[in-house]
Amino acid sequence: MPEGPSVREFHGRCCRQLGAAVLRAAGGTRQVSVQRLEGRQLQQCQVSPHTPIDAPLLPPSPSPPRPGQPHCVFPQVHGKCLYLGFGDVRGADTGCPGSSGGSGDGAGSGGDTARDPRLWIRFHFGLFGRVRWDGLARAKRPNKRGDWADPVPRLLLHFPGGHLLAFYSCRLCECGCPRPDPSTDILEPRFNTDQALLALKAARPIGCILLDQRHFSGLGNIIKNEALYLCGIHPWCLGSQLAADTQRQLLQRLLHFTHDWLDRKRRRQRLQHHIYQRARCPRGHTVQRAQLGPPGGLSRPTWWCPVCQPLVPGPLG
Repeated sequence: MPEGPSVREFHGRCCRQLGAAVLRAAGGTRQVSVQRLEGRQLQQCQVSPHTPIDAPLLPPSPSPPRPGQPHCVFPQVHGKCLYLGFGDVRGADTGCPGSSGGSGDGAGSGGDTARDPRLWIRFHFGLFGRVRWDGLARAKRPNKRGDWADPVPRLLLHFPGGHLLAFYSCRLCECGCPRPDPSTDILEPRFNTDQALLALKAARPIGCILLDQRHFSGLGNIIKNEALYLCGIHPWCLGSQLAADTQRQLLQRLLHFTHDWLDRKRRRQRLQHHIYQRARCPRGHTVQRAQLGPPGGLSRPTWWCPVCQPLVPGPLG
């Protein structure tokens, strides 16, 4: 799924149209009424993690995980979402909580909606979602029927001056005003490093801890795999087994990698992977791959080098 740097890039594209009214709305979505957006002004744009209300907390495993059969405990948080707030062109900005942009901790409650008359739409980008500005996606290969049909946007918004926003491969729904929590967003200056270090001490596989959006909002599978390799940490290693210095090193590596990735995106430079989806690590060792996730929950493919990342925790020499 798009990770924090990618969603921040989507956020920047949408912010270019803040204050503009939607002249025409179209698209293939049936999850929201696109006609309701026409004539409304794009007033707010935010990013936030999305946690399903009914996401269960699984009971902890009494024994450490075995390679190939990992166990971990964290709510099924499905990554970062984009929130757009549309208001009456004649209405004033109500300044609801979190209206200045940045991150939030989820959709607001009914009370938030009552205080904020704007229509909020949440975009969840799944694995392949994206946002295009002033351009439409074109077919790069024929589809299963052999047709070179261009992808159909889930939502297409036309603005004055010929500008447009096109949303692809995402799920949409109406929601309340998101509530900001910059302390958990790894791209926010107010990210709470003390809280993050405390989360890294849990007796759970470190590869699962890092994907817990309650503490590391915006951190996804690529960042997880790359940072663990660069620190020489095995993804099945329990966080509680890591030395305090190693935990701090890992957190610093996570933050540096994430901000560097966002900077590269803004400069239109590609990110070079060390371990993610690689057959061999930079030192030439054969890379192993397995699924890591809670029993009965979302599992993510995980890559690691058994030589550079031994199961006994230690820095990459």
